[in-house]
Amino acid sequence: MRNASNPFRLHSLWRGELAASLVVFLVALPLCVGVAVASGVPAELGLVTGIVGGLVVGGLPGSSLQVSGPAAGLTVLVYEAVRTYGLSALGVLVLGAGVVQLGLGVLRLGRWFRAVSVAVVQGMLAGIGLVLVAGQVYAMGDVAAPGGGAVEKVTGLGSLPGAVDPVALAVGGATVVVLVVWPRWRRGARFVPAPLVAVGGAAVVTGVFDLGVRRVEVQGLLEAVRVPSVDDLALLSQMGVVGTVLAFALIASAESLFSAAAVDQLHDGPRTDYDRELVAQGAGNVVCGVLGALPMTAVIVRSAANVRAGARTKASRVLHGVWLLVFAALLPGVLEVIPVAALAGLLVYAGCKLVPVRELVVLWRGRHRGEVVVLGVTALAIVAWNLFEGVLVGLALAVAKTAWDISHVQVETEDQGNAGVVVRVVGNATFLRLPKLLDALEGVPQDRDVRLELGGLRHVDHACAAALAAWRAGRVQESGTVGEKGELEGPAGPDKVGRGGLAGTGGDSREGLEGQKLERLGAQGRMATSRSTS
Repeated sequence: MRNASNPFRLHSLWRGELAASLVVFLVALPLCVGVAVASGVPAELGLVTGIVGGLVVGGLPGSSLQVSGPAAGLTVLVYEAVRTYGLSALGVLVLGAGVVQLGLGVLRLGRWFRAVSVAVVQGMLAGIGLVLVAGQVYAMGDVAAPGGGAVEKVTGLGSLPGAVDPVALAVGGATVVVLVVWPRWRRGARFVPAPLVAVGGAAVVTGVFDLGVRRVEVQGLLEAVRVPSVDDLALLSQMGVVGTVLAFALIASAESLFSAAAVDQLHDGPRTDYDRELVAQGAGNVVCGVLGALPMTAVIVRSAANVRAGARTKASRVLHGVWLLVFAALLPGVLEVIPVAALAGLLVYAGCKLVPVRELVVLWRGRHRGEVVVLGVTALAIVAWNLFEGVLVGLALAVAKTAWDISHVQVETEDQGNAGVVVRVVGNATFLRLPKLLDALEGVPQDRDVRLELGGLRHVDHACAAALAAWRAGRVQESGTVGEKGELEGPAGPDKVGRGGLAGTGGDSREGLEGQKLERLGAQGRMATSRSTS
């Protein structure tokens, strides 16, 4: 019975994988072309990266269902790199990034990308999205974007109303509207993806009415491929090139692995092996670099389409690469009917999707406002300066926020009547919260007996240890007397404290308070006692 059912199951499986691969192909085709055009490179190079993402990365271990190809997240960086070093250097940059990714994967560092602050990654993508939108708005109106960085593009938006071609702007605007509206018709979106409807519809309307708008230029697949020469490889000796390579590698890796985590939540199949996935992405970028194509990452839009179309194995993503190869080899002329304004609209929509508006609202309402600040500052720093410096600013701010968050210290005062006042210090006593600690201690009445409990301290740095010592010494000096003997109740039972001392470990007794002793007190849950009378 089992053998009889196997052929049917196999046929059903392959039918599902075939259908899913066609859906992914239809989603990937306009995106591959749009990312290439927005990056300032021939449209065919976007298809080459998509083909490699299917045929090479698709067959390697790592993630079974996520799909790789050129992504909007690297568009800005690629555009700046091509403008700075020339199109001939693109292959070297991508090749170097692939080698770095291979090294990171072999060293099993893939899982560490998950330790990067999510707010920084989202801020990075938001910044890229804002820069992408600012640049592609010009292309929607068939207007050349001003030179310089994102700031110049943003400030130049005021001059657009009198310069745009209204026909091209209408085509681009209609493309965005279709991308927003079409997915709401679930039955139609299930069979024909929104990017294909939007770009395909714009191409049909442009062709039928012979609209005078700029269209995609095609030079042929083989003509677009350029293998790096030895002279090109010499560019790797330049510090600026090395920095760009590292930026390519780190951003592509982070985006791919975060995409893998998101895709794993969409299905109940095998989970992603992050180190193997990093090796697969590195291998794909090495091949793309050898061919002079765009860098690749795993793309959540294509991956989600793959899962929702019913894919269960790697076959669908490999087949989608086959369909891209067939199209690029047999029907490249079809690209010439696509208006650039439509692709710009597609990229504007993609850039807006990179800005996590919903996540911002959730974080703000959930009182994670520090994360919102990290995200916003990272995004604005990328817009104001560049991608690399913006990410560094975001990482530094995230580290500072974490240091602030873990330095919480709480001072509790309990009035026990004739027994005096008990002061409990709980948390992490660091210099960041030293003013709060001193204000609380100095607010203890001078005419009461005081019992200082430090058992709740998990960490005490040198500054707080010295401050606690000074506070105790001041209380003793003002009162002129101190209790003859106190007790420390630790895990091993009570230890004795000599005159005027806050105890260390092992019954040690000495004047003053030392940072190392306080850290031991915090770690062992000890308690110090000081009595003073005025």
